[in-house]
Amino acid sequence: MPPRLKLDVRRSGRGSISMDFTIRQADFTNPEDCAGVVDVLNSYASDQIGGGQPLTREVRERLPRGLREHPTTLVFLAFVEGRPVGVAVCFFGFSTFQARPLLNIHDLAVVPDWRGQGIGRALLEAVEAEAIQRGCCKITLEVQDANRQARGLYEHYGFADFVIGNSPTRFLCKLLGSRAFYAGEVL
Repeated sequence: MPPRLKLDVRRSGRGSISMDFTIRQADFTNPEDCAGVVDVLNSYASDQIGGGQPLTREVRERLPRGLREHPTTLVFLAFVEGRPVGVAVCFFGFSTFQARPLLNIHDLAVVPDWRGQGIGRALLEAVEAEAIQRGCCKITLEVQDANRQARGLYEHYGFADFVIGNSPTRFLCKLLGSRAFYAGEVL
């Protein structure tokens, strides 16, 4: 059973209340976990910072199986009173310069009503604990410059631009296929 954590929820004009929440690894044999991962990621994709377009029906259908079958997947779900409110989708890689595994946070998302309540920080702590347990040398992630709230969280938690010598490393992307999609739009 995952540990129950306390969350002091701040609601505008009404002070704060204390609620239980849990973070645990997603179980892709559990239909409720599959739906939770899809729902939180769909909420993120629908948000302006996530592209402003919901996941397509095809992506929502393929996502749980694809994550389950990918050999390096690690997914944490955050629940408040049994409702999924956050997700960290991660993939293990390997650092050739350290000859040790690394963990990339591909998506870290919290549904809008629960942002700023400590869910993202708790997900980062769960990811870091697992990375340390598995002997990883680092955790990596990408974040949009315009996503100031997420950047602030990551920087507060110790993430920084990766620099070799005096040159920051850039994240580049090349879309493949004749029908490459991002956030529901053909690019």
